[in-house]
Amino acid sequence: MPRYDYRCRACGDTFELSRPMARANDPAECPRGHDDTVKLLSTVAVGGVATQPPGGGGGGCCGGGCCGGG
Repeated sequence: MPRYDYRCRACGDTFELSRPMARANDPAECPRGHDDTVKLLSTVAVGGVATQPPGGGGGGCCGGGCCGGG
């Protein structure tokens, strides 16, 4: 289930809630009981490793070997 970050306008605390995507924009109450909250824009980090297809790939100046001169 996705986690969403919120900030309370009344006390300034930030907090997270786990809720279904369909309820992402529903009002959220801060842990101190205030209901004047705003959902924060979250960033997502995705990690991975780029791989080159077998055969060198070709294409593109530096990937295709055209930069080496003749």
